Amino acid sequence: MERQHLLGYLDELLKPTLFRDYAPNGLQVEGGEEVTRIMTGVTASQALIDEAIGWGADLLLVHHGYFWKNEPQIITGIKAKRIKSLLAHDINLVGYHLPLDAHQGLGNNAQLARQLELEVRGALDDELGKGLVWKGRLPMPMQALDFCAYLEAKLGRRPLHLPGGPEVIETVAWCTGGAQDYIDLAADAGVDAFISGEVSERTTHIAAERGLHYFAAGHHATERYGIKALGEHLADQFDLDVRFVDLPNPV
Repeated sequence: MERQHLLGYLDELLKPTLFRDYAPNGLQVEGGEEVTRIMTGVTASQALIDEAIGWGADLLLVHHGYFWKNEPQIITGIKAKRIKSLLAHDINLVGYHLPLDAHQGLGNNAQLARQLELEVRGALDDELGKGLVWKGRLPMPMQALDFCAYLEAKLGRRPLHLPGGPEVIETVAWCTGGAQDYIDLAADAGVDAFISGEVSERTTHIAAERGLHYFAAGHHATERYGIKALGEHLADQFDLDVRFVDLPNPV
């Protein structure tokens, strides 16, 4: 498949122009023009690049790519090593950040809801497909400690639970990754709990004082399902060999 045709399809599917993002979406490092093998993963780390090289991938498709705002513009150190590895093996690097978080079917929020069997009832900051903070209901009411165990069973990682809400959780909001500072938006919506990936010192006090539970379920753990679903979608749509690699990350 021609790279430009694939990129055009991804842009049409994920609609990156709808988002003001922190990094470029789409092609970030140019490799070969023909694509037959795609490796997917959460972050374009050296370990994932090495996996792509070993497998003979033509394109590495990730959620966390390169060239983030406010990072140094010079290409030195680990950034230089990563880019050199990609260029030496003619591997394209393609990344989609917020567009993959928000996509209504394949995105991180949608796939986390599917994993946790949450009933989606819209987004708090925009319509579904654009909004980054989703809301819904649990498959059944749960005690807070039971929901903590439920998250661990579903995601394979024990979350950090900051209590503050009612004894029984029924309604939730969620935003995958490093979205702990959306907790006020969740509190304004009156949900019982908010789920994201990471946590800050201030999150403890906000949860307690605003009356909701907060669950830091892991940045990687909450965001591995979207990129996997996107790769599976491409494999279904086109004659491409796609492999998802889930490199362990406790954060």
